[in-house]
Amino acid sequence: MKTWDPYQIIRRPLVTEKSINLKDANDCVAFVVDLRANKNEIRRAIEEVFGVTVLDVNTTKVMGKIKGLRLRKGKRPDWKKAYITLKHGDKIEFFEGV
Repeated sequence: MKTWDPYQIIRRPLVTEKSINLKDANDCVAFVVDLRANKNEIRRAIEEVFGVTVLDVNTTKVMGKIKGLRLRKGKRPDWKKAYITLKHGDKIEFFEGV
């Protein structure tokens, strides 16, 4: 079993229109997480860093897009997003007082 620092697993919050609507409706927040992390490691990292109770973790691997500039082809990196369902009443605020 790997022992990771929770701050290596959680990369950043994913703030999109969809994630904000999920947060308001379902107590669900989205994060960009390490590609190698599994659901149990993500659950432990979120609970440790934010002090909340996690009910469910859903993950999706997003493939990087292939981009081209003139004759060169490049690829953006693959990444993983995690939708975290919190216990009713728990909150993770990204922008407090804005």
